[in-house]
Amino acid sequence: MAKNLNYYKKILQDKSKNLSFSDYLKYITSWQEMSFYKFDGFVSKFPDTDRIKWITTIEDFDNQIENSLKKNKFLDKNKSFFDNFWELFKSFKLPHMIQFLENKNSEYSDVVVGCKNNYLSNINTNAENCLYTFSIKESENIINSVAVWKHSSNVYYSSGINNSYKIFYSRYIINSNNIWFSSNLIWCQECIKCDNLENQKYCINNVKLEKADYLKQKEEILKNKSEFYNNYLKLSKKSGSFNSKNCKWNFILNWENLDNSYFISDTKIWKNLMFFGGDSENENNYNIFTWGTWKNVNTYSTMWCWMWNDHIYNSAHIPYWNNIFYSYYVINCSYCIWCIWLKNKSYCILNKQYTKEQWEKLSLEIFESMEKSWDLWEFWPAKINPFYFNDTVAGLIWWFKKDEIISEWFLWRDEKIKVDIPDENLVIWFSELKDYEWFDSNWNWKINPEILKKVIKSKNWDYYRIVKMEYDFLIKHWLPLPRLHWLERMKINFGV
Repeated sequence: MAKNLNYYKKILQDKSKNLSFSDYLKYITSWQEMSFYKFDGFVSKFPDTDRIKWITTIEDFDNQIENSLKKNKFLDKNKSFFDNFWELFKSFKLPHMIQFLENKNSEYSDVVVGCKNNYLSNINTNAENCLYTFSIKESENIINSVAVWKHSSNVYYSSGINNSYKIFYSRYIINSNNIWFSSNLIWCQECIKCDNLENQKYCINNVKLEKADYLKQKEEILKNKSEFYNNYLKLSKKSGSFNSKNCKWNFILNWENLDNSYFISDTKIWKNLMFFGGDSENENNYNIFTWGTWKNVNTYSTMWCWMWNDHIYNSAHIPYWNNIFYSYYVINCSYCIWCIWLKNKSYCILNKQYTKEQWEKLSLEIFESMEKSWDLWEFWPAKINPFYFNDTVAGLIWWFKKDEIISEWFLWRDEKIKVDIPDENLVIWFSELKDYEWFDSNWNWKINPEILKKVIKSKNWDYYRIVKMEYDFLIKHWLPLPRLHWLERMKINFGV
C-alpha cells in the first residue's frame, strides 16, 4: 500500500508519545527565552550572536509579513532538511519580540496577546499591569509570578494561582484571597503559613483562630520583612490535583488522564505538558509547552499555540490553524512544512507555495527521506537554536550541565547579567537595601524613592534595577525590596 500523509502523521504521533520528559524539556523549552538583550539598538528576545543576522521592530515586521513568501527557498536535497529551514530562518529580519493582536505599552514583552502595561514578561494573554511574569492569563497587577490565571489580581512572588486575589509568596492557590506564605489552598481567605486547606479563614500554620487573634498575629508576622523570602522557600513545591482524576505531577486543575504535567488547567488525554491555561475542548495532545485556550486537538511536540489548532507537529508560535509541520510563527495557515512568518497561506514548503497536488507529492518525498535519515520525529536540533540555553526555560528549571549542553551545540551565556550603568557611583550591593526601607515611628512601611535611581548588584553579581511599577506595588502592599535579580526570582517561582 502506498504511503500517504496520514502514515507519516502516525509516525510523528507515535514518536511524540514515547518521548522522555527530559528530552521534551531540553529541545522544546530551550526555544522559549526568559531573558532580554540589547541587540542593534533594540531590547530583543534574540541575543546578538552569529546565529541571528538582524532584527527589526514589531511594526516593521508586521508590515512585511504579507511579503514573506518572497523569502522562499528552493529545497536543496543535498542538505539536511533542518539546514534548509535554518537558511530560511536566517534570511529574515526578525521582530525583536513576537506579539499577537493589539497590545498596549507592552513592547518589552514576548509572546503576549491582547495585553496592556506588560514589561519583561512572557506568554501572557489578556493580562494588564504585569512585571517579571510568565504565563499570566486574564489577570491584572501581577509581579514576579508564574502561572496566574482566570481573573486573579494583586499577586506577588507566587505561582499556580487561579481566580484569586491578594496572594503573596504562595503556591497553588485557587478561589482564595488575602493569602500569605501558603500552598494548596481552595476557597480560603486570610490564611498565613498554611498548607492543604479548603474553605477555611483566619488560619495560621493550619490552626484556626478568632478573627481578633488572627489579625494581631498577622500584624506581627508581616512586620518581619526579612523573613518573607525565607517563608516562601519553605513552601511545599508539590501540589495536589484539583478536580482532576488519573493525573500525575503538579498543579493540575480540571483535567483527566494526564501524565507528566505541570501547571495545567482544563483538558484530557495529554502527556508531557507544561503551562497550559486552557478552557475546554482540548484533547489528545503530547509534549506541549505553553498553550493557549480552546479546541486544540492532535498536536505534538509544540511550543506555544493558541486556539483552534488541529494536527500541529514540531512547531512553535502557531496561533491557529491546522496541518503544520516544523514551522515557526505562522498565522492562520494550513498544510505548511518548514515555513516561517506566513499569514493566510496554504500548501507551502520553505515559504514557497505549491498547488495541492504538487505539495502532496513533494511532502511525501520529504517525509520519506526524513524517515530514512531518522530526522522525522526530531525537534529542531541544538545547532540552530538562537538562544542561550541557560537563559531559556529549559536552563532555568532543569538540571542540565554546561558541558553537556555545549557538547550538543546549544549556546551558553557566560557573562553576568547587566543593566545600563550611567554612573558607577549609583551601584549598591543587595546588602545595602536595608538602608532604603524601614518602618516609621507609626509602623508605616517606607521605601526611599531614591532606590529608583540605583543599580543593585545581587550576591551572584548580577545587576538589576527597581522600576516604578514595582516600587508602587511594593509600597501599596508593604513588601520588601527584592534581593535577587528577577531571573533568579522567576527560577524560584518555577519550583521544579
